[in-house]
Amino acid sequence: MSQSHAAAHPGAPLIGVLGRRLLAGAVGGLAGGIVFGVLMAAMGVLPMIASMVGSSSAAVGFGVHLVISVLIGWGLTVPFAGLLSGYGKAVLVGLAYGALWWVLGPLVIMPTVLGMPLFMVDVAALMSLMGHLVYGAILAVTAARLLTSRV
Repeated sequence: MSQSHAAAHPGAPLIGVLGRRLLAGAVGGLAGGIVFGVLMAAMGVLPMIASMVGSSSAAVGFGVHLVISVLIGWGLTVPFAGLLSGYGKAVLVGLAYGALWWVLGPLVIMPTVLGMPLFMVDVAALMSLMGHLVYGAILAVTAARLLTSRV
């Protein structure tokens, strides 16, 4: 590894910059996804998530949700790790990122996959917005911690 690349971050020689970003996105995505998944379980929507892969099992829905959570986590940390330079900034970035995924996920992508109308905003959608905001904040703060740690 070149001297300039290794100096990019104290942990860079061990796992590299991309590896650190992938790890931060996966751990942050899982942390936020677990909390959001518990909220989704309480609302009874995990079977609907499972239906995207042809199942009706809440456990399958939770698994699908966690995979999506990691992928979305990577979507923040791989290209935008520089935005997570402090906890306050990370919370704001996470809230914005969660809101973006609320529009993309339950208002566009999931209805498209399931053959439902797009942009249906009702009480359930507003509860989903709250879950996405919580997810985004937890993702970003967890990722910021991992990206700035010396381990």
